[in-house]
Amino acid sequence: MTKVYVLNGVNLGRLGTRQTLIYGATSYEDLAKRCVVEGERLGLDVECRQTDDETEMIHWLYEAADEAIPVVLNSAAWSHYSYALRDACAMLKAPLVEVHISNIHAREEFRHHSVISGVATGVIAGLGVDGYRLALSYLSRVITDTSAPAA
Repeated sequence: MTKVYVLNGVNLGRLGTRQTLIYGATSYEDLAKRCVVEGERLGLDVECRQTDDETEMIHWLYEAADEAIPVVLNSAAWSHYSYALRDACAMLKAPLVEVHISNIHAREEFRHHSVISGVATGVIAGLGVDGYRLALSYLSRVITDTSAPAA
């Protein structure tokens, strides 16, 4: 099975209790379980990680780059301003799917732009935690179908 990292950034460990009208009632633990189960169904070995430490996230991205591991990334608030995170994402050799639980384009103006999007293979925003399932489905398809476009 192909390894896939599902990496989650700042405040996502508070899912299910933080701004549930925006982010829903699914806890981070439930989200991680869903991703692992969906990955197994798709033939992917999904490893979910969450951190509130930007340095740790960057090191995980280096690991993914060094090992050519596909990534589903919800970098949360870092999406809007972390050029260091963007630069780490630009080093990835395998597909990167950026995921946002909320529709960042329908929220506060400062959330409308992601510095990560320009180096991502694709972006999914506003579909709640279902966006992770869609990202994994896409990765499964492009990993197993060499004729499928990577972007």
